[in-house]
Amino acid sequence: MKRRDFHGMVAIGLGTLGTSALAQAGAPVEGVHYLRLSKPAPVSAPTGKIEVVEFFWYGCPHCNALEPALEAWARRLPADVAFRRVPVAFSATHESHQKLFYALEAMGALETMHPRVFAAIHNQRQRLDRDADQAAFVRANGLDGDKFLQAGKSFTVQTRMRQAKQLAQAYDVDGVPTLGVHGRFYTGGALAGDNVRALAVAEVLIDRVRRNA
Repeated sequence: MKRRDFHGMVAIGLGTLGTSALAQAGAPVEGVHYLRLSKPAPVSAPTGKIEVVEFFWYGCPHCNALEPALEAWARRLPADVAFRRVPVAFSATHESHQKLFYALEAMGALETMHPRVFAAIHNQRQRLDRDADQAAFVRANGLDGDKFLQAGKSFTVQTRMRQAKQLAQAYDVDGVPTLGVHGRFYTGGALAGDNVRALAVAEVLIDRVRRNA
């Protein structure tokens, strides 16, 4: 299958134009603004919840640009929607960042540290590819570096990484950021037109799942 390039996503305008208004401007077209999976991907959300997954990489500048708007959007999602992030592992560098994400999650520090990782890489130009650099980074942010390294080697983190790779494969993700909706659909800026429209398209897809359409 031809590679889908989602790397051209550019964050614009969420402060001035809401996604709901954009979603109502015109119905997204299957095969143009979003794609339907030929085989449903696994869904881990609780029964009665609609799962939305953002596939991302800490080193991706477009993921970094999208993050503030995505965070605000996710906080406004209805109670029947379960949103989560899944780091991809296309290479050894991607995998090191994937382990960083899940080690922070295992330590209960992900909510605080997630934006700091993006800032460290993209604003402070830190290299966080190696275990030693990551441990130094978490220590500088008040965490136990040794516990962080232990968490990265834990069965829990290794399992989470394996599950993340399997889910990315099930969605056939080959670029980030990408939004997957309840194991049935995916979209991104290259399909929707830009990041704002991608979030708007995701809202429409959420409603389709809700209506079982």
